[in-house]
Amino acid sequence: MKLLGFLLLALAVPATAQSYPTRPIRLVVPFAPGGGNDILARLLGQHMGRALGQQFVIENRPGAAGSIGARAVAKASPDGYTLLVSPPGPLTINHLLYRDIGYSPQKFAPVSLLAKIPNALVVRKELPAKTMSELVAYGKANPGKLTYGTQGAGSTAHLTSALLEMRAGIKMVHVPYRGAVPALNDIIAGHIDMFFIGTQIALPLVQEGKLRALAVTGKERWKGMPDVPTMQEQGFKDFNVVNWFGAWLPAGAPPEIVARLQAEIARTLQEPDIQKEFDTLGLRSVGSSPEEFASFVAKDAETAREIARRIEGRKK
Repeated sequence: MKLLGFLLLALAVPATAQSYPTRPIRLVVPFAPGGGNDILARLLGQHMGRALGQQFVIENRPGAAGSIGARAVAKASPDGYTLLVSPPGPLTINHLLYRDIGYSPQKFAPVSLLAKIPNALVVRKELPAKTMSELVAYGKANPGKLTYGTQGAGSTAHLTSALLEMRAGIKMVHVPYRGAVPALNDIIAGHIDMFFIGTQIALPLVQEGKLRALAVTGKERWKGMPDVPTMQEQGFKDFNVVNWFGAWLPAGAPPEIVARLQAEIARTLQEPDIQKEFDTLGLRSVGSSPEEFASFVAKDAETAREIARRIEGRKK
């Protein structure tokens, strides 16, 4: 009887994965609609929904640099019907900058790395700086006057701006927002000076003359902005800060469900249609195993931790 029980259990595991999903799946985006994170999640949900025959519902939960959305996923049932689609902050650095984020980053089940994208440093069009050297000179001549927007403390934009402060030897003022769109609205209106934002979001605003791009943060120039030099070209050696996005389930999610979602994500990211859409947006699809993703996150978290220490050190 025991042997029969074990056999039935073994057969039930793959059956669970094969029948999944039987109802709509929530994709929680921990930032406001309209930003790169939101666009990526909607594309992923559309393609995976068609393949799996279930609707993927986007739920925007902005606030606290992504911690509010991540907390909602951490507390959700680990049944495979709630995923977090997010950039690194909520899982790599928020716990270092906030006193209590309400969850442990180690308690999530990694599913897959999704995509990477360089950032562009954009400034308000009236700012009297058209190159990085001019921006640094302006910052040194006006200490504490330059303002930079971010999606919140711990976001990639925050870390990148803090790194620029340290590398350039200037002091700027951090203005956190609840997402990319509110920050972009304010920089266009001239209320803040600069913002490190995904190239795909910056491009139309630069083309329309609403903002000016001074640099991109990747190793090479981005083909969407071929005339905009990299940070490294402008004297910032090894300034290669690339934003990335990943997918997580709540801790305790069944391994067979994790494997099913990872396999479906990998297949989706290889679809010609989504690769074309990603290319238009400046996103480079990646994909990974859960183990590879966990290792990648651990390494990125160590880098973020070092920058966070320097941020805290500058406050004292």
